[in-house]
Amino acid sequence: MKLSQFKFRLPTEQIAQYPAEDRDDARLLVVDRKSGSITDHVFKEIINFFDDGDLMVFNDSMVFPALLYGNKEKTGARIEVFLLRELSADNKLWDVLVEPARKIRIGNKLYFGEDDSMVAEVIDNTTSRGRTLRFLYDGPHEEFKRELYKLGHTPLPFYITREADENDAERYQSLLASKEGAVVASGAALHFSRELLKRLEIKGVNQGFITIHSGLGNYREIDVEDLTKHRMDSEEMVADETLVNLVNTTKDSGHRVCAIGTPVLRAIASAVSMGGHMKTYSGWTNKFIFPPYDFTVTDALVSNFQLPFSTQLMMVAAFGGYDLVMEGYKHALKEGYKFGVYGDSMLII
Repeated sequence: MKLSQFKFRLPTEQIAQYPAEDRDDARLLVVDRKSGSITDHVFKEIINFFDDGDLMVFNDSMVFPALLYGNKEKTGARIEVFLLRELSADNKLWDVLVEPARKIRIGNKLYFGEDDSMVAEVIDNTTSRGRTLRFLYDGPHEEFKRELYKLGHTPLPFYITREADENDAERYQSLLASKEGAVVASGAALHFSRELLKRLEIKGVNQGFITIHSGLGNYREIDVEDLTKHRMDSEEMVADETLVNLVNTTKDSGHRVCAIGTPVLRAIASAVSMGGHMKTYSGWTNKFIFPPYDFTVTDALVSNFQLPFSTQLMMVAAFGGYDLVMEGYKHALKEGYKFGVYGDSMLII
């Protein structure tokens, strides 16, 4: 496959800037790989496509308020700091991106909060934009994290052109998220309301949890036409024994495993074993999935509508079949479906 095969014209007005008022009121396009049918639904109707004994696998990674706005010492220049991951709890070291990078040097101090209550010192340059910050805070680690996150903002994707507001802290988060570490939310999971989750439970549809901390590499542009030459950024993931046993039992009993979001699809594919089963895995994955690809564990996929040229679109096309998925996208564009993390969703069965 070539990069140019994932090009399509996406009108700006079809990129969702806000989520649906109610989580499960988004639209749902159902694509059936066996019949080739493409049908329109409301997301809450997803329950009609699953049976007692089927399994939905969710990512339990939690998005943290990773975006900080501060000022540089002496000049007072406004600096945007994007927290990527904590490197050392004891030393309060963080791997970050800074903008504008050209203004920041090793040794500079950055001040955050209305009263400059949080101070950080630049101690290393890792890339042209990347830095390592040491936060100068004397209190215990948990207190430090609480104070740091009070200053943070929800890290909305670049294609959402407005600033995050107070509602985003709740809506840009799955109800099932519990393990801090992501800076990118899985749009597919955002559509599951408490009511829908309860109805699925009553029907006998099981829930499983895998952890994959989605990073900014999801938005990195692919700069090669030949997709075999692209390298994905690594992301930390955990497939524990509870999840693996649940998946393998589901497969052995003849029921279906559904990945809720492309991060889950990627994580499951990174932990496959023989005979359509999973194995436990804890570590990092840089697996890049594009057509053609043979999925031996996952039987169904829920994914929001992805942007052109994105690795997420390539994963969806690998799962559903390139021609059928692109036909579904043509239908979605024609019918006014919304794209992006706050947009509408597709179920591939």
